[in-house]
Amino acid sequence: MEIQKSGNDPRILYLSRSDLFRLGGDRSDLYVGAVERALTLHARGEFVQPLKPYLRASGAEGHIADRIIAMPAHLGEPAISGLKWVGSKHDNPTRRGLDRASALVVLNDPETNFPLAVMEGGLISGMRTAAVTVAAARCLAKEGFEDLTLIGCGVIARMQVFSLLEQFPAIRRVHLYDLTPDSAEDLASRIRDRHPEVEVWAAGSAEEAVRSGEVVVTCTVTDQPYIPYGWLRRGAFISNVSIMDVHKEVFLKADKVVVDDWEQSNREKKVIHQLVLEGRFSREQLHAELGEIVSGDKPGRESEEEIILLNPMGMAIEDIACAQDLYQKAIQQGVGTWLDLY
Repeated sequence: MEIQKSGNDPRILYLSRSDLFRLGGDRSDLYVGAVERALTLHARGEFVQPLKPYLRASGAEGHIADRIIAMPAHLGEPAISGLKWVGSKHDNPTRRGLDRASALVVLNDPETNFPLAVMEGGLISGMRTAAVTVAAARCLAKEGFEDLTLIGCGVIARMQVFSLLEQFPAIRRVHLYDLTPDSAEDLASRIRDRHPEVEVWAAGSAEEAVRSGEVVVTCTVTDQPYIPYGWLRRGAFISNVSIMDVHKEVFLKADKVVVDDWEQSNREKKVIHQLVLEGRFSREQLHAELGEIVSGDKPGRESEEEIILLNPMGMAIEDIACAQDLYQKAIQQGVGTWLDLY
């Protein structure tokens, strides 16, 4: 990549969310391809990704979803460096009418470390999270699954369900549950409008929804597990996006446990970290990191009966790979606003 210059001054490209929409950033294909590339590079070790620090201004007593996270990363082939700076407040939707999470992504030229671009990162963050579920479901869900469950029906769930419906046309039924029934009904209405061929159900309880799903995706802000092993169907795949939703017994009884990155997952007192500290789980008990499965180094689903749990902490390399592809499209299509750096 070359730095864009105006005279002797370097410039950066700013991409708003509207710009990203113009580039197809509201569709899943670009993100799935970028995420699978990032996961493959992860399996090969062709990346640099420091452990992400959490800024919690309210301290240990604050809500688990109230934080700002710095997520730096470098990827090889084609080389790119960057940072996602992502903030979250659990009460943004109810108190302020805002999305729970917001973000910026900065891309840097790895030859000079000068910035190349700054772009709205909330869309990228949510869509790449959905793309991770898609990439995992290709390997870990039952082929031709028809029943999809989402727990939590906010913005993240919206991106998850539409990405999955775009990528898995066999889905026939979507089961929704949210502590706020209006949120479930709103998402159900959106799904019916875009996919009238799909049956949509707002379940009366989390248990009802989970028991119905061949693929279960958690999209909540809970800090307490509530899904026991006994709720899961044989052959279920659980994408535990919101991390804290499943009980410890699920990690211990599932046929396969998969993470995106072991070092990222085994920290911050998340459920895996708790189990490791208790001496009940270890790296050796893990089936694989997701990139090892995507790249073909380790097997994914091997039987129709397996219950498989994915615990994706979220990796900066995924965000940076997606932002890199969007940046390249923006350059090609002349989208965005150039800003002088000096």
